[in-house]
Amino acid sequence: MITFHDIWHHYGARPTLRGVDLTVRAGELVCVMGPNGMGKTTLLSVAAGLLPPLRGRVEIDGLVRRSSIEAERAIRRRVVYLPDSPWLARFMTGREMLVAVGRLYEIEPVRLFEHIDLLLDVFDLGTQGDQIINNYSTGQRKKIGLCSALVTEAPILILDEPLSGGLDASGLLAVRTILRKLAERRDVTVLMAVPVPELVDQVADRIAVIDHGQIIADGTPDALCRQADRPTLAEALERLTHPDRPDHLTRYLDHAR
Repeated sequence: MITFHDIWHHYGARPTLRGVDLTVRAGELVCVMGPNGMGKTTLLSVAAGLLPPLRGRVEIDGLVRRSSIEAERAIRRRVVYLPDSPWLARFMTGREMLVAVGRLYEIEPVRLFEHIDLLLDVFDLGTQGDQIINNYSTGQRKKIGLCSALVTEAPILILDEPLSGGLDASGLLAVRTILRKLAERRDVTVLMAVPVPELVDQVADRIAVIDHGQIIADGTPDALCRQADRPTLAEALERLTHPDRPDHLTRYLDHAR
């Protein structure tokens, strides 16, 4: 459903993505994980069509991203991209913004209104839904952003750190439950970046580990644990991306005595 072919991208003089090849099959939920600043957001931005690759191409449902106006329009009808800090219509109410987004994706009005009511209830925004977004807390803005992605009913979701950004425990539970149910369906494909392994080991079909702009590991959570010879996903990721961390910690703790 989403295929990256030899993707390169750069900011300034150093490449941020270096020959990335990755396939997300239809119906999969794939998480991109790795240290800060190693290319997760850039990779998702390229997948979303926001950034053009320096070299290589992205195919979505058989169409090449940014290859033509017609292909891009067809892709955008099927894809929703939610950045980590999305633009919000701050002087609209949450409900008004969700209606506007749903209309962009041509959701039938009665179904759209019902879906909005359900989303506002799930994310504990029933009262705030009719207040302007400018008055929302950080966590409430994160929730309304998530609602705006889900209300589209798009079959392909590209989500940058949907499990962070001030979500409370209830919001985290709601997102994890929804993503888990989406992962069980075969008609929805999800590609997302997540910084914390504890939030995805029960959700992801596969995890692609990116480090210094390259995919260094790709597999199920259990497969990554076996590859790194570690009992937990957090420990496996640490060993894959920071093999020298234990020595650094030991030297620091010895120094701090």
